[in-house]
Amino acid sequence: MLIHPPLSILMVVQKNSLPLQSLCSYLQSVQHVTIALKEQLPDDLSSYHVVVTADTAALHHNSDHLTQFVRSGGGWLGLVNLSKKPLPRLFGVQPTPVGPATEVRVLFQDRNHVLAQRLPGAVYLNGTYQGLETTAEETETILYADWHYQHTPVLVKRPVDKGLVACTTLQAYDDPAFQQILYRLLNSLSSQSMARENSSKTIGVGIVGYAESVGKLHGTGVTVTPSLELRAICDLNQERLQQGQQDFPHIKTHASADLLAQDSDVDLVIVATAPNTHAKLALQMMAEGKHVVCEKPLALTRKETDSMEEMSVKQGVHLSCHQNRRWDVDYLAIKQALAEGLLGDLFYMETFVGGFSHPCGYWHSHDTISGGTSYDWGGHYLDWIVSLIPERAKAVSGTRHKRVWHDITNADQERIHILFAGGQEAVFIHSDIAAVRKPKWYLLGTKGALVSQWRDVTEYEIDPLLYFHRHDIPATEMPPDLTVYQRHPSGKVVQQKLAMPQREHYLFHRNLADHLLTGEPITAPLGDSAKVVALLETAARSASNGCSEELLGD
Repeated sequence: MLIHPPLSILMVVQKNSLPLQSLCSYLQSVQHVTIALKEQLPDDLSSYHVVVTADTAALHHNSDHLTQFVRSGGGWLGLVNLSKKPLPRLFGVQPTPVGPATEVRVLFQDRNHVLAQRLPGAVYLNGTYQGLETTAEETETILYADWHYQHTPVLVKRPVDKGLVACTTLQAYDDPAFQQILYRLLNSLSSQSMARENSSKTIGVGIVGYAESVGKLHGTGVTVTPSLELRAICDLNQERLQQGQQDFPHIKTHASADLLAQDSDVDLVIVATAPNTHAKLALQMMAEGKHVVCEKPLALTRKETDSMEEMSVKQGVHLSCHQNRRWDVDYLAIKQALAEGLLGDLFYMETFVGGFSHPCGYWHSHDTISGGTSYDWGGHYLDWIVSLIPERAKAVSGTRHKRVWHDITNADQERIHILFAGGQEAVFIHSDIAAVRKPKWYLLGTKGALVSQWRDVTEYEIDPLLYFHRHDIPATEMPPDLTVYQRHPSGKVVQQKLAMPQREHYLFHRNLADHLLTGEPITAPLGDSAKVVALLETAARSASNGCSEELLGD
């Protein structure tokens, strides 16, 4: 396992400093990070690796104590926070005049810098513009801003005897990309050698279960992610192994899980087999010291997820679920809308997926293998629900209908109702007998509501002989239109279309590499994936008992 040493950070900041609260929350979500908040710099700094000062200019004539901490091997991050006053000379920079409030394009001076790995080439950050002017040759520019056709430093780093200092004028502490950069910077200030060592590591990846769609998706995601390397695939079907080697010619192939488990070139295994095999294969791989990512759902029962979590802790290896839908742009837009308070307090939500068509003939349609109808898309939708309503689920009830498709063992429709400890409610419906679809999203809050509309998109390709070919994009893969409704002070209900972020690909694999190599938070925590399985299992039990309300334990 890649060990991340403890990182103890002292933040010298005024009490209840709102701008820094989001950064503190992010840092506190990193398991090996501890943060102490103090209004004054204490005399004893021996228990800290890095000190962050919010009013750095105030230490211009009174930094001897902190300077000695740095010279002895500590780290110091100085935040300028729009101060016009001189900074301590230790930083090798001085602030430029304060400019206007604006969005600034910020880039890494060295795109191959250790702090830049797997991050966008450029980020756009909001705040009030202020640059830095270097005053010492050994000052390294990490980030610069495009400003009036000049590259102006906005984040710098400098060695000072055995320690390191860094300084920034940027203020976008709530921006996810900037939070990642600051976390990596703090790590490097604490332990420069550890940052460099992990930056050169490569994680060898194997895939067990190479269905072309899922296997190739994971293989491509691994291949395009720096520091991940696809080294092997495993499948019982020889044709699939041949297909995998065509897709990725450099890899090894294994005809059994036993051989993959013994492959020393593989550090992490992606389990992409049917759900009823997830637990067995994950336990086998973790027992051999390998990190594991399971396709959704994590497993079929809470007993299985408990045993998987126990093995992960026992072996000191990573375990998570492929919750790639955490990066769907409609979900991200809804999450942002809730964070901005557009709906007020969310108290009710419905989600729907389905239509009226014959289910597939693969294992997905048979409950002894798949877990049941809700275990398929429900693995994603319930993950969205537990993310958007993070309170404890208190009670669950489920219903199912078997009325049309008798050649398969899955139900034709399933409905799950969840009651949370705070009184919130959530409903998920998966129907294969819905001639008219309900909205994908229906959310009610104390200030407004949100409703989505499915988008059915068809493209036509011209053919000189057959005139055209029709290509339907599945509605589940097209971001729906999102509309927010709010009550105006006049009493009228007004509506607005919700903007969505740009769609990006393979962000799950990037986040996985960031987590393993730098210790950054995993976007879809293992605990949430285990909750999803507990909800699915409990709803299935309720449906079997005639829609009984089932209490959910801790």
